Formats: sequence, structure tokens, C-alpha cells
Amino acid sequence: MKKALVAGATGLVGSSLVYELLESGIYSEIRILARRKTEFSEKRGVQEHIIDFDELARHESILEGIDDVFVTLGTTMKKAETKDNFIQVDYTYPVQLAELAKQSGAKRFLIITAAGSDPKSPFFYSRVKGQLEEKLLSLGLPSLHIFRPSLLTGERDEFRLGEKAAEAASRKLSTLFRGPLEKYKPVEGRFVAAAMKAIAQEESSGTYLYESDKISDLGMHTKKA
Repeated sequence: MKKALVAGATGLVGSSLVYELLESGIYSEIRILARRKTEFSEKRGVQEHIIDFDELARHESILEGIDDVFVTLGTTMKKAETKDNFIQVDYTYPVQLAELAKQSGAKRFLIITAAGSDPKSPFFYSRVKGQLEEKLLSLGLPSLHIFRPSLLTGERDEFRLGEKAAEAASRKLSTLFRGPLEKYKPVEGRFVAAAMKAIAQEESSGTYLYESDKISDLGMHTKKA
């Protein structure tokens, strides 16, 4: 059986993902990297590692024997408070994890970025996400899967007023997400998690990009199967 590592298990997608992996019975071991204790710490088959992400290089051994690395890390400018802190979470940590995954011989690296990611974007958020993708592409990972969801919907542990307002507005404007705009339609966090789990079970090599509409379709199909 396979072994997985999840970084970001306390977030909307990350928590759903761990449940998906546990329920699938595919993995004999799921290792979680977290800053604090999670709801999965007592689950059978879970190894929880509470670490300081600023010292990721010291934890290389945690990735030994891992087949699939899932990265769902992400913050907001409100929580990060500064651009440097945002870059640390949304760029530096994921890149370091990718480098460690390659060194340890992981077969697949699956990560969430965002719709509209572009290293040349005039918007800071999209530019950082695009720079992350660009860096990951340069690492030559054996199997890289980049998921670009638009607005993530679903119940979070923390209340985010801005995202709730955007979610309500997007529901009213859902008919506009057609044609070229379809890849920007909101997607439920649980469908992103289901899509990531499904993709990890496929034998693959090279780089793959999944836009929001494709993620939603795959996630819904997987949940129904």
C-alpha cells in the first residue's frame, strides 16, 4: 500500500483531503505536517508531525518512503499581515516541500495554487501563485499536478467575511461563468479534495494543470462513484 504526506491539513481543502484519503483505504500511512495539533492526531494510520515550517529542511526524514505529497497550504493577506509573510507561506514553504519530495523520491506532487495564477500578473496574489507554479515547473518533478481552483466554498473553521460575501455574490452571478469564464467558477473545497485524491491514483508523469471547472467536474464525479 502507498504512503501519503499532507501539508495544510487544517484548511478547508486539506481537512477534507485527509478524510478522503482515510476513507479510501488506499494508504497504509498518512503523515501530516502541521503547526498545531489537528483533529486527525488520533486517527488510525495517521502520523502527525508538529513542526516549525521555517525549519522544513530539518524534517527531510518525514518524507522518506512517501509516494504522494499533497500541499494545500495557503493564507490570506489579512492573516499574513505583510507581503513577506504571505510569500513565506504561499511560495517558500511549497517550494521547499517540492524540493524535499524530489530528493526523497516521491512519485507524485499535488498542489493547490489558484485560478488566474500568472508570474507577470499586476495583482500580488496571482503573481505569487504564478511564480510558485513557474518554480515548481523548473524543478523537474517526476509527476506534478497543479490544481487551480477559483473561489473555494464550504464550511471553514474560521469565518472569513470577505470570502463569504464573494461566495454569496458568485451564487447570484453563477450564470455568467460560461464559455471562457467557466474556469473561474467557484468550487467546493470537498470537490477539490476528491479530485486530488482521484488524480493521485493514476499512473502519470510530467506536468498537469486543472482549472476550476475541471476540478469541480472531477470532484463531483468522484464523490458520486
